[in-house]
Amino acid sequence: MIGLNLCPFAKAVHVRGQIHWAISPATTLEGVLSNLQIELTALVQADPAERDTTLLVTPEALNDFLDMLDLLEQADRMLRRMDLEGVIQIASFHPNYQFAGTRADDIENFTNRSPYPVLHLLREESVDQAVAAFPDARAIYETNIGTLKRLGHEGWRQLLSDPDHGK
Repeated sequence: MIGLNLCPFAKAVHVRGQIHWAISPATTLEGVLSNLQIELTALVQADPAERDTTLLVTPEALNDFLDMLDLLEQADRMLRRMDLEGVIQIASFHPNYQFAGTRADDIENFTNRSPYPVLHLLREESVDQAVAAFPDARAIYETNIGTLKRLGHEGWRQLLSDPDHGK
């Protein structure tokens, strides 16, 4: 993500150590939702200078992409119940991520692919600041697709198999 600059905002929070990584031991949707509620509460209560964003990784659950979509619907309801709409947004990544209207192997899906299902909890205020500082935030998606098309499927596989990538 950072090495390919797929998210131009990620490097800054990474360098400043403001990313909290949480590994969920949950094996069920209900367990992940419980972990999500805990992480949402912790993120809101944390000082943004110390914890600006959270990545909730679920290696034992949500292995089916449709389960991830179901969870995201419930996560949106949870944000409303917790009165966090407009405060926190949730982005998702999945090994089988697929945008609507694409084929499973279309390269643009790889912008949201990850080794495990991940829920990225972002502070809306931080997103707004990052977007304001970026000259054309709407072009990020198109730039990412261009990057992945140049890399291609074989380049992507090589990148993921390189043990020194990111060091």
